[in-house]
Amino acid sequence: MMTRRDAIKTVALTAGALAAAPHFVYGAAADSSASSSAYPFKLPELGYSYDALEPYIDAQTMQIHHDKHNGAYVENLNKALAQAPESVQKLTLEELLLGLDKLPENIRTAVRNNGGGQYNHSFFWKILKKNEGGQPSGDLAKAIDQSFGGYPAFQAKFSEAAMKVFGSGWAWLVTDGKKLAITSTPNQDTSIAKPNDKETPIVGIDVWEHAYYLKYQNRRADYVKAFWNVINWDYAAEQYAAASKS
Repeated sequence: MMTRRDAIKTVALTAGALAAAPHFVYGAAADSSASSSAYPFKLPELGYSYDALEPYIDAQTMQIHHDKHNGAYVENLNKALAQAPESVQKLTLEELLLGLDKLPENIRTAVRNNGGGQYNHSFFWKILKKNEGGQPSGDLAKAIDQSFGGYPAFQAKFSEAAMKVFGSGWAWLVTDGKKLAITSTPNQDTSIAKPNDKETPIVGIDVWEHAYYLKYQNRRADYVKAFWNVINWDYAAEQYAAASKS
């Protein structure tokens, strides 16, 4: 029987021959409008080369993560919605995720898992950019200082949340429009579809094994440490500014 580790290695070998190939463009660019897109959904454009985040996140992992894993979420989400009434197919991704309890029961779990995967990854590709130890500035930096007592304290608390995710999931820096908080979600659940108030993601780290296993194996702590060098603080600041005005 093939283990999960063997499966990851098999996918890696399959994709390896394509690593040097030009990056394919899939649909529209992943940006803040991703949540307003509707069926049939498309794989968001990565927006940079597979090796742009080296040495912190390797090119092969980025290719597999984007093309294979995010691609599978899109494919399975569209398959589920193909069975749905037209009224459901017209809903945006955000509307689907916020109204999961109102969806037909036969597609609810598939939309939750695959729609969540599409939403989370559309955000994730935008929050990644090599910063070589850079830090937030402006209003976001001030908010982090006020909420967590400084950037080092925030780093420690966010890293702790990422390490405490059991199995697969995400750790997040979120805002409700007024204050910042650190939270986590299991599997592909999203911060916007929590039972309480909607939380806007500001920074998010994917701690599924497929996000780091080829380079870091079981050393999640090393991956989390490396993540601080690839956060797109400009995009995070845009997210925070937009949420603060809403």
